[in-house]
Amino acid sequence: MKAFMKEIVLPVFIAVVLALGFRSIAFEPFNIPSGSMKPTLLIGDYVFVSKYSYGYSRYSFPFGLGLFEGRIFDSKPERGDVVVFRNPKQTSINYIKRVIGLPGDTVQMRSGVLYLNGQEISKRRISNFKDRDADGNVTEIPQFIETLPNNVSYLVLDQSDTRLDDTKIYRVPNGHYFMMGDNRDNSQDSRVVKMVGFVPEEMLLGPARIVAFSSTSSLLKPWDYRLSRFFDSIAFEEENVGEAG
Repeated sequence: MKAFMKEIVLPVFIAVVLALGFRSIAFEPFNIPSGSMKPTLLIGDYVFVSKYSYGYSRYSFPFGLGLFEGRIFDSKPERGDVVVFRNPKQTSINYIKRVIGLPGDTVQMRSGVLYLNGQEISKRRISNFKDRDADGNVTEIPQFIETLPNNVSYLVLDQSDTRLDDTKIYRVPNGHYFMMGDNRDNSQDSRVVKMVGFVPEEMLLGPARIVAFSSTSSLLKPWDYRLSRFFDSIAFEEENVGEAG
């Protein structure tokens, strides 16, 4: 029995502890379950989130253990970062969106155009995004390049007029952030106050920088892998604008 414990159980226990520690402290994988971040992220993408980039809170660790309040080794996100965070209204659920508003900012949408602190944000029309479904059917969606005041650019989709295209003025409280999906007509984000609202900095898990893996279906079906997206940077590069595979 002692030999079994030493040779089998102990190594497995150590491996599990190391894996949980690595996920909590360094990088944690997340899969993209919805299209709210299209065209930047597609359903079936897998990203690694840098857990140390913004420091740590109790939400950085498994089961949200209340080891301490606030954040330690704190570093602030920048406008345009793509961030995984806990939904303030349902803290067991992870969301991934883009940081749009910083503490103290005002944010508003007018006729589908973003305004930060009363200033219109550049939104330039480019070729349509070709969205391909599981059956191979293609839908063309109007696509734009949006550029924030810190010169971070990214792609957004804006297909039709919705209630999220015209909003009140949101004033971001201290210690909070305003998050939006790049798929502006199909994103439950900070514009939807009852479902998400402002995100406390304590609930930020970290930024996503790279798509590590991507598939249109199961990990067990290599013929459905999107090989062109493997280890692809999330940062915007205009020459890479194209359709969803």
